Formats: sequence, structure tokens, C-alpha cells
Amino acid sequence: MCFPAERSAGRHPSPLHQEQYDPVRKTRRPTITPAQLRGLTQARYSRRDTLRFAGLSAAALALAGCGVEGQGQQAPASENFWADKKSNGQLRFANWPLYMDPEKPELKQFTETTGIEVEYSESIQDMPSWFGEIQPLLANGDDIGADLMVLTSGQELNKLIALGHLAPLDHDQLLNFAEFAGDTYKMSAYDYGNRYTVPYASGITGIAYDPERVGREITSLKDLWDPEFEGRVGMFRDPQEIANFGLLYNGVDPADSTPEDWKAAADALKKQRDDGIVRAYYEQDYVQPLTNGDIWMTMAWSGDIFQVNAEEGTNLKFVIPEEGATLWTDNMTIPITAQNPVDALMLMNFFYNPDIAASLAEYINYICPVPHAQEVLRDKAEELSGEEKQALEDLADSPLVFPTQSDYAKLHNYVPLDVEAGEDEEFNSTFQAITQA
Repeated sequence: MCFPAERSAGRHPSPLHQEQYDPVRKTRRPTITPAQLRGLTQARYSRRDTLRFAGLSAAALALAGCGVEGQGQQAPASENFWADKKSNGQLRFANWPLYMDPEKPELKQFTETTGIEVEYSESIQDMPSWFGEIQPLLANGDDIGADLMVLTSGQELNKLIALGHLAPLDHDQLLNFAEFAGDTYKMSAYDYGNRYTVPYASGITGIAYDPERVGREITSLKDLWDPEFEGRVGMFRDPQEIANFGLLYNGVDPADSTPEDWKAAADALKKQRDDGIVRAYYEQDYVQPLTNGDIWMTMAWSGDIFQVNAEEGTNLKFVIPEEGATLWTDNMTIPITAQNPVDALMLMNFFYNPDIAASLAEYINYICPVPHAQEVLRDKAEELSGEEKQALEDLADSPLVFPTQSDYAKLHNYVPLDVEAGEDEEFNSTFQAITQA
């Protein structure tokens, strides 16, 4: 799933904003009911609303018109980057809003374990503006005010890698990642072998539908093209999202796709549009049309659907189509100008301790990249009772937090684009021609 479990301040006031004592952490935390945890939970409105539609913002439109030339491209740093680096006992961590428990229990434990003090900031509001803020500084060799930052898989991340703005990771210092990371997260199309990134959390873009209005089980991308649902289908506007569905509809793996495949996918999407099947191309605003019946099925982010079901009592369904769906990932990365890169590397490794990964998953409620965290949560649930026990069991058993291997087999990253060759320009224009017509 720009996009993950949203706890946006001031939105949907509910029991989520009440507090109760957590006997395990020995602190107070928001109350989360079993219904709200079941399946997944909250949609991160502030993230998913802005992130997925990079192509529509002014910053993204500027980026879409150029590759990496003229943006201060550097030769990628070699592994010798680490030769003279040492821990400084401090770290600046830039993340998205509401992507960690406000009490920061994991960071407190990190400091207790290592002595490293962490300055945590929710600086990243969307990828285009963050890229626009940091790229000129990185190109000039200047400090960006962060040693560790969480970046979403997609075109901006591709550009930062191509420009040589990210430090290569020293995997000799990432032993927890080597031991505990799920296999899926060691073979991503956008950074195969994790040279520059390791996941923080992931999510799924699939199909949501109203079973009462559709009148049958939805299992395939072909259902989004079915004339029976003329004018009742919603699609996403973001080029990366809609491209994946068009490619998968044609039986093409996004990781192996070519410009010819993009054109064929665009042709399929154009026919879907011209046949009147698509009612509209949506951003975050697809949820209301789905609940009020304007559309009966739509591309969707898993967290949004489980949020509306939990909070409004709807019975919407979310499925991974048999042809496949999209796995997006928010990644921990180190900028090339980091002042405390060793400390950043140590925190990356710390987050892959299954106990810490489980603690993060309790709050984030999106896909955890550490499968062993599932057993940690189940063991913790055994120490609890009542609603807390049920809520934690539901979280641990959710396939949208801990997907099965068969689920993972159907999930694909976004199309990997050679931004140095300007592939992003051709790609964006191909699919924006569908959604902006």
C-alpha cells in the first residue's frame, strides 16, 4: 500500500484518541479496539493523500519533465564511504507524521541500549516537496539536517540513487537485517540487494468493493474492465499506481516491463476509460464515492478500507487480485552528507530486532518487514486478557500486516525507471495522458 495506517490528528475523533495503561511498555497509549485492529487499521490520510500523487503536484510536474541532468549528479559513493566513519553518540531521524508511537518507546530503548541520543522529527510530508528541499543541498554537498530518512519507493527515490545522493549501506553492520528481514525485502526491483535502502514498513494497493452492490465476489483485475460495471469503477490517478494495474492486467511483470509494454498497458487503460467503465480517477477521495455508491469497486489502499469498516460499520472488501497487486515500501536511507551515518546504521539494525519490529508494528499496523515479529506479538498476546489480548491476536493474524508467502508471490514493486536515461519522462507522459484527458 503512499501510503499506510493513518492516525491523522483531528480526523475521526474516536476511542483511538483515548488512553489506557500498557502493562508491557509501562506507559500510557491510545486505546485501540479489536475492531479497529482487525485486518489492518487506520489509513494514514496525511501520507496517502499527498504521496501517491507526486505526478500532480507542482514539484512532481517539474520533475516529470526532466531526468537527472543538471541536478548535481555525483559519482555514487563507494563502500569506502565507511572507512573513516565512527559513532558520534547522536542521530537526527526524519520520518513521516504519525509513523511512530508519540512516546517513542523504541527510540528510548535504543538510547538505553547504545547511549545514542536521537533527535526525531516528522519532517517529511510528501515525496516531491521533500525531494525539492533536500536535492539542492545534497548536490552542493551540504548537510540536510538529517542522518536517517524514510523514503517511499518510487521516482524520487530512484532519482536520489541515480544522483549519488544516498550512502551505500555497510551490511556488515546490519546483521539483524540479514537474519530477520523477510526474503521479499532483499530482492526489491528498485534497490536489489538493498545497497541503499532497508524497509521501515510496507503496504498494498489492491481492489476494494462493496459486495452488496457488486453482487459477486471480486477476484480479478478483469473485473475493473467488466462492462457490467460501466460507470461504477474507480481508478487511481498516480502514474505509478495505474501503470502497475495496466501492466498486470496484460500479464506483464512491472519489474520486467519495457516502453512497449507501457504503451500496451496505456492502451488497455484507455479502452477502459473510453468504454465508460471508469467513473473517475481518484486521489485519496475515492473512499466516500465507494461508501455512498457512486462507485462499486475501485483501486484502493488497504488501510483506508479497514479504517472505514472499523469506524463506520461498512462491509467493504479488500482483495489482492489473482493477477497481482502493488507492494509499496517506505525505506530507511542515509543521505550522503549525513553527519552521523554510523549511528543511523545502528538504528536501522536495531529496528530489525524482532522485539523492536513487533513494537513498531503495534503502532504502525502496516506490513512489518520482519516475519519473526508475528510470533513476538502472539507471545505478548498470551500475557494479556480481554480486548487487549484479542486486539493483539487480530493484529498478529492479519494477512495485511504479515502477508502469507502466497500473498507476497502476487505483490509487485512499482516499475523501476532509469531516470538517467529519462525513462521517467516517457513513463509519466504515457500514463498521465490517460488520467488527465
